Amino acid sequence: MNCYPFIEAEKSRRRNVKRACELLKVSRSACYAARDGQPSQRAAQDAELAARVKTAHQESKGRYGAPRVHAALRAQGSRHSRKRVARLMRQAGLQGRAAKRWKKTTIPDPAAAARADRIRRDFTADASRLNTRWCGDITYIATWEGWLYLSPSSTSPPAGSSATPWPATCAPSWSPAPCPTRSRPATRSRA
Repeated sequence: MNCYPFIEAEKSRRRNVKRACELLKVSRSACYAARDGQPSQRAAQDAELAARVKTAHQESKGRYGAPRVHAALRAQGSRHSRKRVARLMRQAGLQGRAAKRWKKTTIPDPAAAARADRIRRDFTADASRLNTRWCGDITYIATWEGWLYLSPSSTSPPAGSSATPWPATCAPSWSPAPCPTRSRPATRSRA
């Protein structure tokens, strides 16, 4: 609340300015400085900073919020607090864009019947009966040399591989080519 108009009204009635300032707990120098009609030094700095904030916000195409606008101004050499930038953005009606919330689009039908488990969770392959059971799972792990592909129905690791066979009929098969279905970045792992 601005108390200076009240002090001016008291002064126009020939009352004591010193006593009015003491009651309102403001200094007389601030009262006389506000009387000039000039904006304070802080208000002038805020106006200049608000223009820079608006420019930084427009350069980001309206995407940046207060933290990123503050970081952009700091990179330009401006030293102001993030809360001051946030206040100026609020006063100017500027705000950054928030990421869209994830929305679940596939909802299973509760009335649909569950699929029957025809192989009863038995994934072992019989060599005498080919093409009777197919498993569609491939696991791949990033290693120093490339991707390590682990597929079912292999019985032994490839020649020159130091990998040990997986239990049952799954064993690793190594290929330096990237996965044809999915491209993953080459990362280092402890394999």
